This record gives sequence, C-alpha cells and structure tokens, in this order.
Amino acid sequence: YVPSPQSVVADMLKLADVGPRDFVIDLGSGDGRIVLTAAKVFGARGFGVDIKEDLVEAANQAAVQQGVADRVKFYAQDLFKTDVSKATVLTMYLLPDTVNRLRDKLLTELKPGTRVLSHDYPITGWMPETYEHMDLADKVPISGVTTTFIYLYLVPARVAGHWRVKTPSRFARHMTIDFKQEVNRISGTARIDGRKTSLADAELHGERLSFRLREGNAVFSGTVKGRSIEGLFTAGSKRRHWSATRSRSAS
Repeated sequence: YVPSPQSVVADMLKLADVGPRDFVIDLGSGDGRIVLTAAKVFGARGFGVDIKEDLVEAANQAAVQQGVADRVKFYAQDLFKTDVSKATVLTMYLLPDTVNRLRDKLLTELKPGTRVLSHDYPITGWMPETYEHMDLADKVPISGVTTTFIYLYLVPARVAGHWRVKTPSRFARHMTIDFKQEVNRISGTARIDGRKTSLADAELHGERLSFRLREGNAVFSGTVKGRSIEGLFTAGSKRRHWSATRSRSAS
C-alpha cells in the first residue's frame, strides 16, 4: 500500500474540477483519503476499492467520523472486477503495469467524457488533456524523490467509421466522413459532392470533436452522442449547423 500524499489529493481533484454532481471511484483506495476528500471538501459522492480489508474497514470508519458515510463507501474487492461505469471521475495511484492493464476496461466501461486521474504513471497510448508536475517534500518517504506527476485524461467517444453528414445544401449536397481512431487521436477523410479531401487539426476531447477541411478550409466542431454528431461549422463568414450519423456497418 502506497498512499497519495494528502498534499496532492486536493490538487488532483481540483485538476479534474470535481464538484457536487460528480461520482468519484478510486481504484486502490487504501485509507480512502481521495474519496473522503472528494466528499468532504468538494461535495461529491463515490466509492473506493482495495484488496486489503483492514484498510477498507478503516476507510469506512473514517467516512462515519467525517460525516460523509451517506455519500461514500469502501469495498474489499478486486479492482479488475469492479464495475466502474457509474464514475464521472476515476482516480488511481497504481503501478505502471496495473495502470496499463486497466486501459481496455476504462475504454469499455467508462462513459465518454469521464475524467481519469492517474498519479505519477501515464496511461500508455493515451494523450492527456493536461498534466501537472510538482515537487513535494512529503513524497520522499513514499518514493524517495520529490517529483510528482498528475495526469488528467478524458475517456474518448468512439468515432471510428463511416459517417453520413448533413449540411445546408448550399455547402454540400452529399458529404461523408471516414474517421480513423487510436484512443483519443483521430484522423480522416471527407467526400464532398464527389471530391475527396483530408481532415486537418482533428481533435477529440471526450465527446467534443473538431476538425478542419483542407479543401475549402471549413472548420467543424460538434458533440458525439453514440452514433450521432451535432454541431456547428464555419465556412467563410457564415456559421451553420451540421449533423452526422454513423453507418450501422461501422465498428
């Protein structure tokens, strides 16, 4: 058991903008300090899991003592078998091998836009939204160094595949987009009335999508909701609505 220093816990939760509407799940929760702080200081709800029953018992006792037992709970169970789908924020301070073994689980179970905080160790293949680097004296007893990293990720929506796009007819009568995706990195091509053009500056931040058409320089932004996208695009001086539906044959 290696705890996150108390001095970094609030910074982690602030980085993820945790608030009363959030449900925080901590994998490897130890003495419960992250979920307890999320509830007591930021008004959130949530739970933590750990395989050590004595730590779980102590964390539940602390929840009672701190007056947040109605909003948080701790369980003695395997983090790989824990259903994390309820989380709006997921936190972890785990060894690199464990962090990366969780990648597929996080992508499969967490909703797009869920904030994921990893203390010290990045998730291989994921681009963080942001990260903080701090030097903390109370980290020395834990790791022997003062260096501390906090990585913030957003679970990406699934956009890979073929999309049929609707825009005003004055812009395009027939438009499709084919997206390629590697976690939260995306690229693609568009066909506009038979003309093919590539996408530039394509970005995916949780459910938020943006890109530019190399031909014509139109700039699109939108929100992904399952198999649909709704948003606005700018072409010249005009700002217009666009939408898209993913082909049923897309993966």
